[in-house]
Amino acid sequence: MTNYELIDSGEGQKLEQFGEHLIQRPCSQALWKKQHPEQWSPDASFTREPAGKWVGQLPEQWSATHKGIEFILKSTDFGHLGLFPEHAAHWPWMQQLIDNRPVNILNLFAYSGGATLACAKAGAHVCHLDASPGMVTWAKENAAINGLSDAPIRWIVDDAIKFMKREVKRGKKYEGIILDPPSFGRGKQGQVFKIEDDLPELMDLCQQLLSDAPLFTLLTCHTPGITPLVLHH
Repeated sequence: MTNYELIDSGEGQKLEQFGEHLIQRPCSQALWKKQHPEQWSPDASFTREPAGKWVGQLPEQWSATHKGIEFILKSTDFGHLGLFPEHAAHWPWMQQLIDNRPVNILNLFAYSGGATLACAKAGAHVCHLDASPGMVTWAKENAAINGLSDAPIRWIVDDAIKFMKREVKRGKKYEGIILDPPSFGRGKQGQVFKIEDDLPELMDLCQQLLSDAPLFTLLTCHTPGITPLVLHH
């Protein structure tokens, strides 16, 4: 097993090392030329044309570490592998603010649990929420391989907005809130989430759930057209 590494990017693609496997995937913003074209011999590549599919050979699952956290990786129909490495830039910042205190952190749209595990390692009590039962199970597996099965983590499968409204009624407060909302998603009962419609309500609920001594709210977004200026407002 080896760590994650971005090897090269360009011409609408990125080349990454995930553990033992070299992976090529689309990256629409990589408009520049490849810096190391001689290295582009991936074990597998993902293409969105005409429909999303993997080309090449990958095992059913394998593992890689990134920023001190080990991840179980699997190829998915969307080209994801179970790790968004760019999110790791925020983990040391959150850990420094938590500072080994049992503060309460809410991680929404929590995916495979990278931020959850980073905060738990720093001593926080974390509520990990995702609408996908499969993703919550995957995150629990990641917790297990990192020795965090007994960490104070609540694993929740639910619609984010409905859960947050219930937490407001219960008077629950969090010192930190993390959210990486999708452009579009469905809850476990078929609820539709559209970022352009639901983000204002989501942020209002975050404000209601923050404690009187908050540490942070971390909002990230992968939706084309929603710029940093939009998120700021």
